Amino acid sequence: MSDNTPHTNGEGGQTSTYNVISVAFEADANAYAALTALKELDSQGQLNLEAAAVVVRDADGKLVVKDQAGSNEYEGTAVGGLLGLLIGILGGPLGVLIGGTYGLMVGSLFDLDDVEHSESVLGELSASVPSGRTALLAQVTEQSPEVVDSAMARLGGTVLRRPVADVEAEIAAAEKAQRKAKREATKELVHSRHEHNKEHVRAAVDRLKEKVPHHEQAASDHS
Repeated sequence: MSDNTPHTNGEGGQTSTYNVISVAFEADANAYAALTALKELDSQGQLNLEAAAVVVRDADGKLVVKDQAGSNEYEGTAVGGLLGLLIGILGGPLGVLIGGTYGLMVGSLFDLDDVEHSESVLGELSASVPSGRTALLAQVTEQSPEVVDSAMARLGGTVLRRPVADVEAEIAAAEKAQRKAKREATKELVHSRHEHNKEHVRAAVDRLKEKVPHHEQAASDHS
């Protein structure tokens, strides 16, 4: 099975052959066999495998790399390049945010005009690796999507593919959005410090204290 929704590369409306794919499996262990299958397809010249990784999303939302493959500069090292950057984003706070709400529109983060018809590529990729599950992420140049789809289907895998250009564009937008959010948060903190109402501040602090587990509060009282 696969998501074969048309995705264009912006050059005459042609379907992209340079893609990031995420493959989810009925049996998590098949992700490792799928990585081997991609390497075999690469060696046969049926696709070009730039980088790939078997990842697991832990209880904290972080993506942990369990196995990897790719071009020479990545061999024996942590996954680098675009795929490594993508794994870092999908396993970080932004990935948890957009992955936790699959339908979240990218426009709410990146100020796109037509948000009603714009789904976040990063959100889709993040949601394809739910908590506690194993998936295969890869950056490939494909001659035909049927090659990967058939190989993954034999292992019970469902393929989600998105053009590398779209992934790169959203990563750049995410970085910009995070910098903007940091600036806005800093401005709000400074403003609150200068304009705060002491009674409101004390009430807010008291509410936060009530949420601290009793054993932690007790420990701090004796320190």
